[in-house]
Amino acid sequence: MRRSMALGIVLMTLVAPLMAGRNRRGPPAPVLSAIVQGMPKGEQQEVRVIVATLKPGDVTPFHSHRFPVTFLVLEGSFTLEMEGHTPVTVTAGQAMVEPPQVKMTGYNRSTTEPMRVVIFYVSEPGTPFLDVAQH
Repeated sequence: MRRSMALGIVLMTLVAPLMAGRNRRGPPAPVLSAIVQGMPKGEQQEVRVIVATLKPGDVTPFHSHRFPVTFLVLEGSFTLEMEGHTPVTVTAGQAMVEPPQVKMTGYNRSTTEPMRVVIFYVSEPGTPFLDVAQH
């Protein structure tokens, strides 16, 4: 019994500083933190996480979203042209929130590299991810 207790004290003496160091770091820093408007207000929401790849030169349809869309570029770079806004290029490791009800087109302007993105969309259940728009 004494031997077990002594071993426990030794282990705690070794492990406690490691645990304390981990706690001092706190939670990971967010890649993006944004205050948004236009989130769904219903009692239930549908959460979608989508991974998409755009080949070199690919273009999304001209479209809008009914609710904000958050995306994180995993590889390559993604250029987004939104009506009434300056074009934005988001590169690997960066994230962005697309505003709702804004018509836009996304581009992989690279001629050699694919672009991969993970998309987070919270909407009212059954809402289409995008609405194709007219120019």
